[in-house]
Order: sequence, then C-alpha cells, then structure tokens
Amino acid sequence: MNLRPLGRSSLSVAPLAFGGNVFGWSADEAASFALLDAFTEAGFALVDTADVYSAWVPGNQGGESERIIGRWLAQGGGRRERVVIATKVAKWAPRRGLAPANIQAAVEDSLRRLGTEVVDLYQAHEDDASVPLEDTLGAFARLIEQGKVRAIGASNYSAARLAQALDLSERLGLPRYETLQPQYNLYDRAGFEAELEPLARARGVGVIGYYSLASGFLTGKYRSRADLGKSRARAGAVENYLDARGLRILAALDEVAAGHGASPAQVALAWLIARPSVTAPIASATSVVQLQELLAAARLSLRADEIAALDAASAGG
Repeated sequence: MNLRPLGRSSLSVAPLAFGGNVFGWSADEAASFALLDAFTEAGFALVDTADVYSAWVPGNQGGESERIIGRWLAQGGGRRERVVIATKVAKWAPRRGLAPANIQAAVEDSLRRLGTEVVDLYQAHEDDASVPLEDTLGAFARLIEQGKVRAIGASNYSAARLAQALDLSERLGLPRYETLQPQYNLYDRAGFEAELEPLARARGVGVIGYYSLASGFLTGKYRSRADLGKSRARAGAVENYLDARGLRILAALDEVAAGHGASPAQVALAWLIARPSVTAPIASATSVVQLQELLAAARLSLRADEIAALDAASAGG
C-alpha cells in the first residue's frame, strides 16, 4: 500500500485514518481492541483521537478513548510500532484552550492515558483567538524539543488563521502545523474547497478530514426521514442531508458503486482519497465487518468520469 506523508513531517501513513471518537462510546473496550487490531494488521496506522473523547456520553468524563488506546498498546506485540497516534487539545473543559501552560499539562495527561512516551501528531482541536499564535506554537515547539510530540497539526482553523500560523512558524523558526483536520465529505465541500484546500496544497499541509461519511449519510443507510430511527445518536445530523442535493449524491454513489461491485460508503471514501489535497480521510466503524468494508475503499480506484459524475451530483450547497 502506498504511504502518504503527513505534510512535510517525517510521518507517513496509509490513505485512511480511523476515528477514535467511537472508543468508549459506540464501541466498548473489547470491540475497540478488535477494531484496532484489524485496522493495524491490514497495514493502516493513523488513529485519531482527542482528550475530550468521549465526554458527551452519559457517565463519561472525557479521556475514555485515549485510555482504551493505552490499554490496547499495553498488550505489547509491537502495537506501538504499528500505529501513528494523533490526539488533540483545546476542547475538553478541564483543559480548554491553547495557552502554553494548558498545552503542557494536557499533553502530560494524554501521554499518561495513552501509556506512551510520545504523541506522533498533536493537534490544536480548535483555534483559540485569546492566545497569541506565537505563544501556542512556542508551546508546541517545547513539546517537540522535549521529545513528547513528533509533529503538530490544526483542526477547525480558518484559512486566514492557518495561513497566519504558517507564516509565523516560517518567520520565527518554529515548528509548523503539518496537518489540517477540517470537516470534508462529498456533501460538505464548500467550507474546505473555497479557501482551505488551495492553501493546504500551496503550503504542503496534509489534510485528514473528519465526517468523511457525513455522519453515516453517505453509506446510503438513510434515504428518508423514516430511516432516521435507525440511529438516535446520528438522526439530528443526518436529517440535514436529506434534501434534493443529498438524494442526488446518493443516486450518483449508487451508480458508481454498482459498476465496481462496491458500497456507497466505499465510493464516498475513494472519492476523498482520490482528491489531490487529501492525505487520509478519517472514518469510524463499530464492528470489524464494518471496518473491513471501509478499508476496501483504499483499494478502489475511481475513473475520471466517475469522479466527474460525483462532482457534478454534489455541486452547489
């Protein structure tokens, strides 16, 4: 499998990332262990999590996803060498924001939960305009100097702020954001493609987008409001996609999928993987069977006319 570099860092990964937000939420520890084993044994490496995962679940406090990954790593067997761990700071209430002291404390907490000495990719989960960018980048620089972080990335940054951060890093000789994590999928296109995509391509920033399957809508599981009952957790988000454009996208996915003997989800991921700006879209699964279906997208090569048909169906919005 061809590996792709994460920006200009020394890290390279297969073209699909696993979203660890399900660990401790819709996947219990046993299921999470099985998913991580299957994912890495298939040759994939990038596992994306955050300190805040999964604080939204009743009874959880946050840190559950990192702890599960840590207990999986503790089983040994070369697991740490097979995985590229990406986690985040800024959104969790006990460690909110990007002040230097908070970043230092948050990474120590994450390292302890993960049971590892280094985070491969440490990301600002969201921008924090109350802290000067040079202070935030300086804090990340110290983590790299301490050997606690290998590379840094930004999530949910605007194009203007990302460009400002990249310029500051270059001018001050600080580590730069090597990756960007935006919301991006076949339905949600404009927010990324208008300004962030050309910036990422021009500056060599890797893109690991989230909501790659639009909260499950692009799997084809939800085709009418009657289908929303299939998942109470996702019903609110999916309902927003059930419009004429969304149904047009599903029809195009169905047509391309039929030609390959594939599923709509595989085609939706393959479309992202084929995008020149995208390094590795993030997708989640709650069973090994579901995961194996998604991983097959990395081997699905779409023709130019199929990509054009999907582009046309998803235009607008």
